[in-house]
Amino acid sequence: MEVKVLGTGCAKCKTTFKTIEKVIKDNGLDIQVVKVEDISEILSYNILSTPAIIVNGEVKIKGRVPNESEIKEILGL
Repeated sequence: MEVKVLGTGCAKCKTTFKTIEKVIKDNGLDIQVVKVEDISEILSYNILSTPAIIVNGEVKIKGRVPNESEIKEILGL
């Protein structure tokens, strides 16, 4: 599984990335998390508001910071 956090480096994007890392670590998961800050790549997903979370190429959340339970849900926990 590959998880991408799309965002330009704002506080909300950083919080989203850290929360995903925490959920992965707390649950002992072997999941790769990638932070994407390149505007052209973000736009390639049709994302106009960040942060956004992409799981295996599919947009799961965009435009808001998810809580830990939402992240667990999109990771299938």
